Amino acid sequence: MEKNLTLPFDQETEEIILGALLLETKAMPIAAGMLREEMFYYDNHRIIFAALKRMFDQNRNIDIITVCDELRRHDELDKVGGPYYITKLSSQVVSSAHLQNHCIILKDLYLRRAIITGISKLLWRAQDMTVDSADVVCNMQELASQIENDAVKANNVRDMEVLMHYTLAQAKERMENSENGVTGVDTGLTDLNKLTSGWQKGDLIVFAARPGVGKTMLALFFAKMAARMGLHTLFFSIEMQGERLGDRLILMESNIKPYAWRTGLTSEKEWAEANNTASELSSLPILIDDSSAMSIDSIRIQARFLKAKGKCDIIFIDYLQLSDMKTQGKENRNREQEVATAARKAKLLAKEMNCPVVLLSQLNREAETRYASRPQLADLRESGAIEQDADMVILLHRPALSKVATDKESGYPTEGLGVLTVAKHRNGEAGTVYFSHNKSMTKIEDYVPPMEWLLKHAK
Repeated sequence: MEKNLTLPFDQETEEIILGALLLETKAMPIAAGMLREEMFYYDNHRIIFAALKRMFDQNRNIDIITVCDELRRHDELDKVGGPYYITKLSSQVVSSAHLQNHCIILKDLYLRRAIITGISKLLWRAQDMTVDSADVVCNMQELASQIENDAVKANNVRDMEVLMHYTLAQAKERMENSENGVTGVDTGLTDLNKLTSGWQKGDLIVFAARPGVGKTMLALFFAKMAARMGLHTLFFSIEMQGERLGDRLILMESNIKPYAWRTGLTSEKEWAEANNTASELSSLPILIDDSSAMSIDSIRIQARFLKAKGKCDIIFIDYLQLSDMKTQGKENRNREQEVATAARKAKLLAKEMNCPVVLLSQLNREAETRYASRPQLADLRESGAIEQDADMVILLHRPALSKVATDKESGYPTEGLGVLTVAKHRNGEAGTVYFSHNKSMTKIEDYVPPMEWLLKHAK
């Protein structure tokens, strides 16, 4: 099928661009921001542009002699046509005055080739009955995403008059939508709302804890609160089966004993309550994806698809370190680099979807070596890039798990005490939030110190 298709290209445009890059030093910054080597149709032109890009990245002078030397050192000079062809390219151009227009033309031709070849491959896969149709749909969405990312976009540079117009418009929107100071998605915890004003659009919120502390339960609580506001909530559960999340949601919303539910010893009364609770939960706009093999890229595809249907207002990902981080052609990257890439993609996802993304993450074992102490930013597993890309980092701590009776920072009794440390807040203050919970973490609410504590500490 692909053999019968004609791929568009323009040899002269490619030669003019390369000639301009050889001729004028101001040309390369323009082309480097618009083009990649694979956008050239001819192999020799790809090789030449790759050499020019290497030299530009290394801040080296570009001219006929230096480019020939660069190609020679990589045993590529003969492949591109020798010094004669390099000289010929530079002699064909008078100036780089129309370079940007030429780059747009070249990019458009590349996009058309990518569309033709991509759709052709999709048609072959669609006809191959050994290929799962869901995989074909995923491939189709990936192709559309890649093409869109490479498409020529409008200029995002704005002058101060335009910027101030949109800044005031957003401020007015916050004023109109603010409820008791909450301008984003209600977290469900009063003190956390005071610190954050709710989860904000475009923010990446990293929520971290050691295993077994309850980060999934708290994330489910946040997701449930968002859904109760009528927001379409997307929950990606890489670690836990969807039905187990369903168990926890039913226990959150009912008075069923967790032990009875877990062991199948539920009474008839509790079973009736479970059915009523499940019926109520069924009306919540929560979508759960529990695919075991999931990457940030596949999450983005799913989120884009649902966003187009108006069904993606907030995203939860449980959790970062379990996501598939293998990237084709990047097999030599270490774990920290993979985590850095995934964290960066999660931030870009929040920005692209214009919604909050709550990304769960693990803390390393260092958090357990400081007895009864609260975790710190440095305890984030593969922490550097996560901390850098996050708009907010919240660390979960349950001091009772350290077998201490009193939280040393607050003086509160530790039974049923949860501590959220907002360790980083790009757009606001850091601070500490306390909440209360039962032993199974199925009931979460604002913290109120016990009466005995209040009487003891009353002035």
